[in-house]
Amino acid sequence: MGIMDHAISTLIEHVFILLIFIFAVGMLFGKAAHFLKLPDVAMFLIAGMLIGQGLHWIDEPSTSFTNQFILVIGSTLILFDGGRNIRLAGLRQVWLTVSLLSVPGVIVTCGAVAATAHLLLDLPWLYALLLGAIISSTDPATLIPVFKQVRIRAKVRETVESESAFNDATGSILTFSLIAIILGTQEVSLAQGAGAFVKTALGGLVVGGVFGYVMTWLTGHPRLGFLRDYATIAMVVASLGAYMLGEKLGVSGFMATFTAGLIWGNAETFKLEMNDKRHEMEHFSENLTVIMRMLIFILLGSQVNFTVILGHFWASLGVIVVFMFIARPLTVLLCALPDRKAGWQWNEILFMFWVRETGVIPAALCGMVAGAGLPHSELIAGVTFMAVLITILFQAGTTAGVARKLGLELPPKTM
Repeated sequence: MGIMDHAISTLIEHVFILLIFIFAVGMLFGKAAHFLKLPDVAMFLIAGMLIGQGLHWIDEPSTSFTNQFILVIGSTLILFDGGRNIRLAGLRQVWLTVSLLSVPGVIVTCGAVAATAHLLLDLPWLYALLLGAIISSTDPATLIPVFKQVRIRAKVRETVESESAFNDATGSILTFSLIAIILGTQEVSLAQGAGAFVKTALGGLVVGGVFGYVMTWLTGHPRLGFLRDYATIAMVVASLGAYMLGEKLGVSGFMATFTAGLIWGNAETFKLEMNDKRHEMEHFSENLTVIMRMLIFILLGSQVNFTVILGHFWASLGVIVVFMFIARPLTVLLCALPDRKAGWQWNEILFMFWVRETGVIPAALCGMVAGAGLPHSELIAGVTFMAVLITILFQAGTTAGVARKLGLELPPKTM
């Protein structure tokens, strides 16, 4: 018993030190990001590289319980927040484009990346597809702060933000389906694979919708919402509870938590009211997602194998170039042009070509793949790391300037 107590005490001490150290470093590099006008996640990655692979001050294996727990809980809370920030009313004009970008668009991007990775990196097809699935989704945690700094046309902003939230769930489902095939727990069949994808996605939608509505009703009902005084806590329960319920029922927990967030953020649509708690929830959620970004990206940066990256640098860079400049424009054209109702203009389409930052969910999925001990996981992690860093530095850092050049920026609000 004494040995067990000592082991638990040592683990608790290790986790405490790790968290305190990451938060301290994260705050310093977050301030540096603000000063340099860079997205904070880019600086968190650099911080992880410095204190992990550079100075060896932290060494948290990707397979550890602590690392996997942070990845899952962080992804869950960030996906919920992504859904919470979508306004259903704004989707009426662009729902077709968003739907196409969120499912067929992810598959197109995945296929283009996989073909390039198979050719340039000599990755077997299943693992090339796995890489494509991991980096095929965009990042609401990066995009939403950018759009708080620059005002652009509502139609474009709502489309890009909605896509980034919806396709995170799609990318995660595709990733876990491929992991199941690689591990031999799911048969390799196009029909069965498509069926499993639809089942897990729709199941997650239903579970998240029902659970999210129940929690929103218990919090936001004008007379019977007895959880109103605990709105922020109820929001966390809605997020984590939807994920757990989805996983227990064999559907996508990530899709469930995203859908629960969508319901929660649109409470007024269901005649529920939480306006008196909105400021409190916004403040709480913003701080919580910053904490999760710190943990996920600093840990990811600390775990990158630079020997693998340098050994495949030019081939990996070729994959990223195709990813950014061929796969993304192709995806946007295939998904936006059929939507006549949206009435897309070419400057809006060109803007969507450029805005496709890779971020939190791909980073978390990559960590989960590494934690599963799959072959080629270090190479997949290296390419994912490059995709995150390059797209965030070059695309998120220039989004405001591109919007101005294309004439999409709106004048500041006047009092």
